[in-house]
Amino acid sequence: MTDDLFRADAYLRTCESRIVRLDEAGIVLDRTVFYPLGGGQAGDTGTLALADGRTLAIADTRKAKDAEGRPTDEILHVPAPGQETLLATLSPGDAVTARIDWERRHRLMRFHTATHLLCHLVAQPVNGCSITPDYARLDFHMTDPLDKDALTAGLARLVGAAHPLAVGAITDAELDANPSLVKSMSVQPPRGTGTVRTIRIGGEAEAQIDFQPCGGTHVANTAEIGAVVVTKIEKKSANSRRVVLGWAA
Repeated sequence: MTDDLFRADAYLRTCESRIVRLDEAGIVLDRTVFYPLGGGQAGDTGTLALADGRTLAIADTRKAKDAEGRPTDEILHVPAPGQETLLATLSPGDAVTARIDWERRHRLMRFHTATHLLCHLVAQPVNGCSITPDYARLDFHMTDPLDKDALTAGLARLVGAAHPLAVGAITDAELDANPSLVKSMSVQPPRGTGTVRTIRIGGEAEAQIDFQPCGGTHVANTAEIGAVVVTKIEKKSANSRRVVLGWAA
């Protein structure tokens, strides 16, 4: 199991680690700041700095899979192509410094929090999600039309209000008792540990903007998102509307 430091602090950019194992799929560390692809959010990129000063470029981060293809608790750091000679010199136990591409990660964090604001503005179930450094999209299970300008204005209002964001947790039993907290139809929160990680935007009760299970990385305050706009709204099917977010020009 990889100690995923980003769950507790999304602002960590680097950490000291040791290689647990490595194969053709990637490198597993004992602890990491790299977020793996999941929940619609892209995996991190960055570098692993070796003790002798050499640097290995990481092109993607994924969850490792077992023999049946099911995700495990290990995180794979996928090397960029063309580094086979360097990889051949690595061994389990080697010390490395893991460092994410912070500018790229921060864009992902800002977009991910923006999608939660969008869930507040469009109170419908989500049946698809993609969060990249350059755009984000949510597919809503609905038939009514959506207004691009109204959504952009709503996002600007919520960003400008500087709502704080807090990471928390609820028990599996609490989630079972409140199934409406799960906004996604396509991705279910991981269970089995007894608790489920949550994201809360705003205060509690009447002041709450969003509260839902989420394992992704987020900014600490909506003001940090900056200027985002709805660039496109598409009718994907009779009961699906896609909203695409982009950075304001």
